[in-house]
Amino acid sequence: MIQKVVTALEIFITFLLQTTLFPSISVASVVPNLLLILTVSNGFMRGKKAGLFTGFFSGLMIDIFYSDLLGFYALVYMYIGFLNGMLFKVYYDDDVKVPMVLVAISDLVYGLAIYGFQFLLRGRTQIFYYFWHIIIPEMVYTTLMTLILYRIYYRINNLAAGNEKEGQRLPWLKK
Repeated sequence: MIQKVVTALEIFITFLLQTTLFPSISVASVVPNLLLILTVSNGFMRGKKAGLFTGFFSGLMIDIFYSDLLGFYALVYMYIGFLNGMLFKVYYDDDVKVPMVLVAISDLVYGLAIYGFQFLLRGRTQIFYYFWHIIIPEMVYTTLMTLILYRIYYRINNLAAGNEKEGQRLPWLKK
């Protein structure tokens, strides 16, 4: 129960950061995909089910506030979270190299999915332009942000999981 509340707070805070703070510190008009980092991290640290739910609700937040088509981003993020959750068995404690590779691959898949379904199907065939000017810079920026955010998500996950296992409440949830 505590992990679900913590995950909901992570999604909400990460969404706020991605949509309010990080656009003002964009590099070359590219903003890192913080919700993708959260989805990959939760899937990798906690398994398929956690990755699926984190991805679904992260994508749903984007759909509700920024998309014309409800459910598209939820579906893309959900698949990314589920696929990264399949790698839960190779999870290493706080080693950031594997999550960085997973985030880079996931961001590449995410960018190609967005291009394929939102641009290519409308007849916009400038894939090389989109690839070099949008997908690659976002992938690099997002992967670099993983260095910072993965460690934060790792500590939060361990705190919530440790307290849930011991039957304790988190300090800020005490009555």
